[in-house]
Amino acid sequence: MAPEESEGDVSTPEKGEDWNKWLIEETERFESEKRQLETDVSRMKRENAHLKGELARLRAPPQVIGTVMDVLDDGRVSIKSSSGPDFVVHISEGIDKENLDIGERVALHRQTLAVLETLPSTKDPLIMGAEVEKKPTETYKDIGGLVNELHELRSTVELPMLYPERFTDVGIEPPKGVLLVGQPGTGKTLMAKAVANATNATFIRLIGSELVQKYIGEGARLVRELFQLAQEKAPSIIFIDELDAVGAKRMDVGTTGDREVQRTLMQLLGELDGFTPRGNVSIMAASNRPDILDEALLRPGRFDRIIKIPLPEEEARLKIIKIHASNMSIQRGVNYKKLSEDTEGFSGADLRALCVEAGMNAIDDKRPKVNSKDFAKALEKILNRLNDAEISEPEGGLYY
Repeated sequence: MAPEESEGDVSTPEKGEDWNKWLIEETERFESEKRQLETDVSRMKRENAHLKGELARLRAPPQVIGTVMDVLDDGRVSIKSSSGPDFVVHISEGIDKENLDIGERVALHRQTLAVLETLPSTKDPLIMGAEVEKKPTETYKDIGGLVNELHELRSTVELPMLYPERFTDVGIEPPKGVLLVGQPGTGKTLMAKAVANATNATFIRLIGSELVQKYIGEGARLVRELFQLAQEKAPSIIFIDELDAVGAKRMDVGTTGDREVQRTLMQLLGELDGFTPRGNVSIMAASNRPDILDEALLRPGRFDRIIKIPLPEEEARLKIIKIHASNMSIQRGVNYKKLSEDTEGFSGADLRALCVEAGMNAIDDKRPKVNSKDFAKALEKILNRLNDAEISEPEGGLYY
């Protein structure tokens, strides 16, 4: 008996065809569709289970953040919750009690306040952004002159990091901090980067004004997190540029903002005192107004070394010009010696600007190389700018 006509696109074979062959093909097709439907059902079950888990997670009560204050002998811990009071709570299973340190952030059950998990330490984005990810490329070869100043800086910062056993053998502690003072553009930041390059240390650079915050306690918190980051990244070098922004002398009267700056300064003084061991952490700072710095910052035990960075002399100016000109395309006949004689009173930044201006003159004239006329024109422009700055400078000078 012939099979009946099936619905849809499936048609029965014409009279005389092999009915068994047709039935086998139809059976295989139905089995393939069955397997596909079973796969879809299994996938949908997994998605359903995942969505149920997500829904349960979203419906779960929020956890309370706390800080471990003390670990007790019976396995419990003393916790300071984010809501304020302290509690003695139990630790849930799955948490290594031996590795639970004082000061660690933990998540607490909302009702029982039991410790559920440990949380990563959080730091302000400003502090995290202060870390220079790549190793500074500046080296001692990029610094012209400053031979004595570099020697003193290296003996204070580089030696304790590379050869700590020398200090142990002598029986002394290495200096804690170095303060670089001098006019702007004399190479204070460049020296700090060169030391970081030589020691393979993590370089953490922050401007002093960035530590001055609007709300009470924020500046002190940033200072605390800055030193915590330096400990975690040790060996490291903390470089605070423009220290006078946060380290100015304290006054008896002042606005709320002045008092907040003083709180930040006191936190900085406490960190410099080294109440907690810092390991391979060196502190460097720079300022062009050492006359307004608080005396508490300058005493031994905080900034042990104060290194004055002078304006470069003629021989140093010659080296600096050659350093900046080494990457330039320069025609023969440029008298670097004459340039160093004519640039008395120039800082390292001024000499760099001189080379840049000379290169710009060549670019404006569509020439591939810099000649003596370009340098002469650039020198005249830089001198005019410096003379204008001196005229506008008030009596007594702007800088140290």
